[in-house]
This record gives sequence, structure tokens and C-alpha cells, in this order.
Amino acid sequence: GQLDTTCHAFVGETVVLPCTTTPPGELTLARSRLYWQIDRKIVHFFQNGKDSLEDQDKTFHGRTSLFLDQMKHGNLSLKISNVQLHDEAEYFCIYKQTENHQTKKSKIKLNVSAPSRIEEPPTPSGQSQVCSGSPTDVPCLAVLLLSFLLPVLLGLWHL
Repeated sequence: GQLDTTCHAFVGETVVLPCTTTPPGELTLARSRLYWQIDRKIVHFFQNGKDSLEDQDKTFHGRTSLFLDQMKHGNLSLKISNVQLHDEAEYFCIYKQTENHQTKKSKIKLNVSAPSRIEEPPTPSGQSQVCSGSPTDVPCLAVLLLSFLLPVLLGLWHL
């Protein structure tokens, strides 16, 4: 399978791995399954309209969630909180509809970096890194640095 997108996160952050169905429409969640996995490791499993985490890999326990309110509209993205170095991998988002045996699959690569030694202001609580499939997007880190440095530079310019 070809890579759909690549996401970047730092250790300790929350990241959203994107996965959507096309064309968007009302999904019948009660008759569908959603697997998020790395090779044969279950990262998150959803079936019959609810999470089914009995077979979830223990390293992800309590750190993954889906956007339940948006799933019926095609948003199958996975949120991973408190990202760890060992979370770096190629993730597969596999959506299966049981009534018509239709399967949709996408692959998302997650790159994880250790936090830099430079002291940076803490991220506001609840803020997540969200990745998208467009290679022209400015990386999250660059946007964060600009949003921090620009007011500082403008402040010095007025001195």
C-alpha cells in the first residue's frame, strides 16, 4: 500500500492521525468495523457502534480515542495522547462495512521526535497536533515557532 500521509509529533504531545471515507456520507456504524493497527498490533478497534478494546496493544491502553460524534460523517481519525518514541510507526486505518463487504484502507506514517533541549513555552492544554495529507502544508513546528517569534520580533522593532 502507498503512504497516504505523514504526521509528526513530539514526545508527550497529542496527535491526530487523519482518516476519512470518501465520498463522505452517513455511515452505518452499527454495521461496520474500524481497525487502527500497526502490522498485526491492534491500536484501536471499533465495531457494532462502539469501542472494542479487549485486544488493544497494552502500550496504547488509555491513550487512544476516536471522534465518535463525527464518525457517521466519515471522520475515522485516531487521536493518540501522550505520544511516546515507540509510537513511531506506519499505522493502518481499515474500515469495513459488514453488509456490502466494502473495505477502505489508508496508511499513515507517524514520526516522533524527542523534545528539544531548548526551553519552549508550554503548549496550551488541550491543543493537539493535527496532520493532513497535503505535502504543501507548513509543518506544525514551523507554525508554532512563527507564532512565538513574530510577536517578540515585532516588540523589539518598536523599541
